[in-house]
Amino acid sequence: MIKKILIANRGEIALRIVRACRELGVKTLAVYSEADEQSLHVQLADEAICIGPAASSESYLKADRIISAAEIADVDAIHPGFGFLSENAEFAEQCESCNIKFIGPNSSTIRLMGDKAMAKSVAKKAKAPVIPGSDGPVDSETEALKLAKQIGFPVIIKAVAGGGGKGMRLAHNAVAFAREFEMARNEALKAFGNGSVYVEKFIENPRHIEFQLLADEHGKVIHLGERDCSVQRRYQKVVEEAPSPFVDEKLRAKMGKAAVAIAEACGYQNAGTVEFLVDKNGDFYFIEMNTRIQVEHGVTEEVTGYDLVKRQIAIAAGEKLDLDQKDVRFIRHAIECRINAEDPARNFAPCPGQIDLYYPPGGHGVRIDSHIYGGYVVPPYYDSMISKVISYGQSREIAIDRMYRALNEYIIRGIRTSIPFCAAIMKDPVFRSGEATTKFVGDFMERTPKDLFAPSDDL
Repeated sequence: MIKKILIANRGEIALRIVRACRELGVKTLAVYSEADEQSLHVQLADEAICIGPAASSESYLKADRIISAAEIADVDAIHPGFGFLSENAEFAEQCESCNIKFIGPNSSTIRLMGDKAMAKSVAKKAKAPVIPGSDGPVDSETEALKLAKQIGFPVIIKAVAGGGGKGMRLAHNAVAFAREFEMARNEALKAFGNGSVYVEKFIENPRHIEFQLLADEHGKVIHLGERDCSVQRRYQKVVEEAPSPFVDEKLRAKMGKAAVAIAEACGYQNAGTVEFLVDKNGDFYFIEMNTRIQVEHGVTEEVTGYDLVKRQIAIAAGEKLDLDQKDVRFIRHAIECRINAEDPARNFAPCPGQIDLYYPPGGHGVRIDSHIYGGYVVPPYYDSMISKVISYGQSREIAIDRMYRALNEYIIRGIRTSIPFCAAIMKDPVFRSGEATTKFVGDFMERTPKDLFAPSDDL
């Protein structure tokens, strides 16, 4: 039985975990950097311990300090959230060796599926379709170029130990390949401490569809349907929705079966996500597995009615899943917009600073996941996401209209945000038609006047 959880994260996901624990009657310990002393999750947790300076490399990425805080406070488990150490196999292994439950898969699974080349092998073993490419890391530019020519351009070069678009470069021809290959390796080394890359065929203009999984420690795996994450900028998701306007029942069944097979093949436990690219013909290809809770998990929660964070904790406590695949239903449509502290009118320049006025939207069918408030200072040291707006309704059209209404009610003064950018997307005819692919944002930016992204009121 889990009685106390250390939350090894910050921002809205840390607050989300605090709230889930409160409902379960589980005590919480917040760890925080000096920059986050006034953060809402620190104020609402049962206990809090400062683990270092503002820089994440000196606080949220310091596994030894987090483990020390866990031992001092005598916690039963650690929830890593997303980002930071959530997919760090060494951290999970340290938790295991200290007899502290890591709320996620075991360290060997994280290590296996965190290596994209090895994850691809697992997918092949599960008989899931994969994108043509190298079987593992390519050591030399010459070898990589030879393979790229065999596959056929365009190709994409990806970091073996990466995610979030870092260490990922597109090469349209052999002339550009050398430059992009070197840049991908340098980015990967800087971001992940591992410069290994692999090469894949680039699927042009696809949809990005991911499947939410739950797997208990007794061998049972189910999926909770898909999320469409095609609206993204520089490989960073902007808008997510469920169910996908592109996926029908037949395709959902095929992709869901493949996602479950991959999870079973790697012995997965807890919540996780299998990601696919889907071409215009409905052919899909495995790209990676995220061995953690996703930023956009709330979309699935609102569509299915299941609390994923509570389910994570229950699985970590050894409970059996009380759901069968046949029990999962999509009861409505949901859309999420990520709100970032950045200025879309100035090429999305970061905009940290103090929030002078804060008024979140409300009303039927609107959910706000955010850790900010009036007077809060958005620090410059971390990811720029400050809020997630989720709208839901009985149809996709209702969810879109509701999101547009909510975004126009959302008042944040003192800093620039991506609210007007997201609102403009909700009115875009291509998005509203359900035809958006991963190419959408680039095309949208070209055809949309930048003054539409600027707030109507002065700061």
